[in-house]
Amino acid sequence: MKLKIYGSGCKKCQQLAANAESATRALGIGCEIEKVTDINDIVDAGVLRTPALGVNGEILVEGKVASSEELEKLLKA
Repeated sequence: MKLKIYGSGCKKCQQLAANAESATRALGIGCEIEKVTDINDIVDAGVLRTPALGVNGEILVEGKVASSEELEKLLKA
């Protein structure tokens, strides 16, 4: 599974990355996390608010720091 964290690298972005990693570990899913900080790449992905989380090319979370539990539910679906 490929996860992308979109944002400037701020504390919220770092927390979203940590929560995503925790959720995938809890589900036993292997993943690769990429941090996208270039504003042009963020806009090209269609992200309007950061932090955002993309999973396999689809934006699942935008403009908030989702908890590990929320992310587990999203990743199961």
